[in-house]
Amino acid sequence: MLATVLGLATVAPGTALAQDEEQEILDTLTAMWAAIEAGDLDAYAQHLHPDFTAFGENDVYLAEGRDLEVRSYGDYLTRARDVHTEMHQPQVTIRGDVAWITYYWTDSGYIGEERFTSRGKSTRIFVREGDRWLCIHGHYTAVP
Repeated sequence: MLATVLGLATVAPGTALAQDEEQEILDTLTAMWAAIEAGDLDAYAQHLHPDFTAFGENDVYLAEGRDLEVRSYGDYLTRARDVHTEMHQPQVTIRGDVAWITYYWTDSGYIGEERFTSRGKSTRIFVREGDRWLCIHGHYTAVP
């Protein structure tokens, strides 16, 4: 009842509609990673809200704006190659036109000739714009 009062229509967990929407969030995040792996910054940007913000693994301050995010990844991709990310134990929650996903990640690739691997945990927030889910915030924490 409180969700209705606050204007947060909810979808009953476990219903076909909830599962479809959860899959949309997972598919969107997977498409974001595939675009990065392919070096396609335009495709990556299509999944970001213009007001995108992020707390990166090593960021002291909040990074603000889709354009900054795309430029940052563009810079990263000038140094990194063969980057691949895997998602583990994702949990999607949807409340009306807002959704968030928490998950653990592992990734690997090369910086120059040096192979790297890393792992961490993340929360991403999505908002529905029309018939699409756009990522509006990401928070990433590397773990040893």
